[in-house]
Amino acid sequence: MPTSRVITWEVQASKGIETAWTELGGDALRGRGRAVGTDPEPYWITYELDTAGAFVTRRLHVTVESADGVRELDLRHDGAGRWTANDERLPEADGALDCDLGLCPLTNTMPVLRHALHRGPGEREFLMAWVSVPDLAVVASRQTYTHLGAGRVRFVSGDFRRDIEFDEDGFVVDYPGLASRLG
Repeated sequence: MPTSRVITWEVQASKGIETAWTELGGDALRGRGRAVGTDPEPYWITYELDTAGAFVTRRLHVTVESADGVRELDLRHDGAGRWTANDERLPEADGALDCDLGLCPLTNTMPVLRHALHRGPGEREFLMAWVSVPDLAVVASRQTYTHLGAGRVRFVSGDFRRDIEFDEDGFVVDYPGLASRLG
């Protein structure tokens, strides 16, 4: 039976706030969220995330509303390692298992849960289909997650490095410079 949670973060990186409604069951995660940010420009965002077995992304649907209008992204993984964005192939992301929605702490959960990196030793490098916010551009991104201790994981991508705190269920509690959980 899936466990449902509602999590709210103050998102310092966007000078905003995000709330995610999640269902975690077995080796799958479903989530939907809403966020408002003011940096780099004022925007509203909604998203729906679905994963398949082993927390592998199946679909991320994102809508952003800003002064430039409304943009949508339908990012899909076919289960065989291939990605599409609004029905256009993304060969540079081939082989990635996860999406990573920029400024969204929820999407750090999948790789951490898949390898239990919040609970035990290990280091893993991932290729991600990274989605920048608020423009919704998708690029391939290499990221490394390293277990540092109970509930602590180091995230590295290029020159960017942060030590993230996760709860027992694998959800972000504190991602310095990006987001901190409220309540």
